[in-house]
Amino acid sequence: MYPQAYKAMDALDEVVANASLNPWYKEMIRIRASYLNGCAYCVDDHTQDALKLGIDQRKVTLVPVWREAENRFDENEQTILLLTEEISLIHQKGISNEVYDQCISRFGEVQTAELIMVAITINAWNRIGVGLKLQPQVG
Repeated sequence: MYPQAYKAMDALDEVVANASLNPWYKEMIRIRASYLNGCAYCVDDHTQDALKLGIDQRKVTLVPVWREAENRFDENEQTILLLTEEISLIHQKGISNEVYDQCISRFGEVQTAELIMVAITINAWNRIGVGLKLQPQVG
């Protein structure tokens, strides 16, 4: 990757890292989007980050299939996962008013914007990871 682009992405990543969101929410977004985008490198990396936060391993491993295990995810988490899917698959139908309104209701305008930016940023990183054929670390 050329250095100027990496610096720009890294700066954006730093902004979202400092967002006021619960750290688990950020990692959950990153895991779900990375799974949707087929970025094994990012799924592995952010799964490890979530585990370092002390999130239950079973819950972390269920993020990719959260709909089939929705009883493991509270309403805030389910709303975030829906938003993540709609942003990651934005070409299909955009962001629905229903999901957007749920986010505003639950998190307010500032945190909704933060959630959206975390999702946008990891989607960009996923395209870099898949495009450069990055592989999860071994051992």
